Parts: sequence; structure tokens; C-alpha cells
Amino acid sequence: KVHREAVRFSGQDYHILLIGHEGHEEVEGTMGHAPENTTLVNDPEEASRIEPPETENLIWLSQTTLSVDETMETVRRLRERFPHLQDPPSDDICYATQNRQVAIKKIAPECDLVIVVGSPNSSNSVRLVEVALEYGAKASYRVDYASEIEQAWLEGVETIGVTSGASVPEVLVDHALADLSDAGFTVVEEVRTAEEDLQFSLPKELRKDASGVVDPSTIGGRNRT
Repeated sequence: KVHREAVRFSGQDYHILLIGHEGHEEVEGTMGHAPENTTLVNDPEEASRIEPPETENLIWLSQTTLSVDETMETVRRLRERFPHLQDPPSDDICYATQNRQVAIKKIAPECDLVIVVGSPNSSNSVRLVEVALEYGAKASYRVDYASEIEQAWLEGVETIGVTSGASVPEVLVDHALADLSDAGFTVVEEVRTAEEDLQFSLPKELRKDASGVVDPSTIGGRNRT
């Protein structure tokens, strides 16, 4: 989606301020589509220093797995310098990423421990650990698999929050809950902050391939937060 928007806005003579982390595969791919019309902005501090070649016809896009708070702070600082900066027509921040951050902010103050199931290469999983600590969890750790949960983390703990990165299979979360149940944490309360039931248009080049398999105009999904 972000790749396609970069091509579209570049073709409309916008200069794109791409908010994201240098070296991230999504950032590299997006910049590869419009390298001459894109300036990378790594963080809010860099927003105060960049000098894009265009200051009037500007639009921002973002890496989909970024922290919502950090992204909007970067946008705020950019707009202070470039008041003509335009917003993309829809939020690029992944809905699942945003919903998980909202949920963690809600439950963190009540948790002695927050466990995030997700890869160390997943920026949104790593960010969930940071959000949990920022919003009041006494401790927070990231694990790839339930087997990585250490017994020492559970000592003296009464309330544990469990969440996952945006693309983590739900079965891995279920395994973590099962292991915690075996360790004596048998009461589970599911906290819902949003119901993800969204539809997205398929890229035009995929609609023909999808014909006869699924509805060629939309694809949707539902996740648990």
C-alpha cells in the first residue's frame, strides 16, 4: 500500500517525506519506487533538520509498523517547518499495530508483567515492550515462543498482560497463555479496544489473478486485540 502511494504521489509531482527507520525493508522498498522524490525522516529530531528540495508540494507517508505516538510527533514537527505539508488520504500506520498499542496503554498500569510475543526483528513488537514500560508495567519482555518465558519473570507477579506483534500467528499467543496457565495464572480476561474488521482494495494487477477465487474487489480480515 505505501509503495503504491509513493508511486502515485510522485507521479503527481509531490515530494514525499517518508517517516520510517533507515534500513527497514518497507522503507527501502518504498524509497526504491521514487528515490528522487522522497526524503527519509527517521525520527522527530531529524524532522527538525531535514532540507527537502521542495517545500510547498509536500506529503508525508510512513512505515506501517511505527509507533503511532512517534509518527504523529514527527508529523507535528514537520508541519511546524512546512505548513503546506499534506496528510495522506488514509492513515498508513497499520491498524493492528495501532490497536495493540492502544490496548497496552490501557492495561499496562494494572500489570506486574507484560509479555509481547513477536520477533526481535519486528519493530512493532519491540515498540510494544517500550510502550508497556512507558505506561506503567513493572516489567515487560519480548519472546518468540512460549518456551522463552523465564520462571524468574513470574516470581512475585500477580497480573500479566499478553499481547503480540501485528503479524504473529494467534496460535503462538495461545501457547503463551497455556504455559502461563500451567504456571498458575489460570484466570484470563480478554481486553478489547477495537474490532478489526476492515476491507482494503486489492492492487489492480492482482484483481485479475483473484477473479474466481475471492471477491476481486476487496479482501478483509479480523484479528483479536
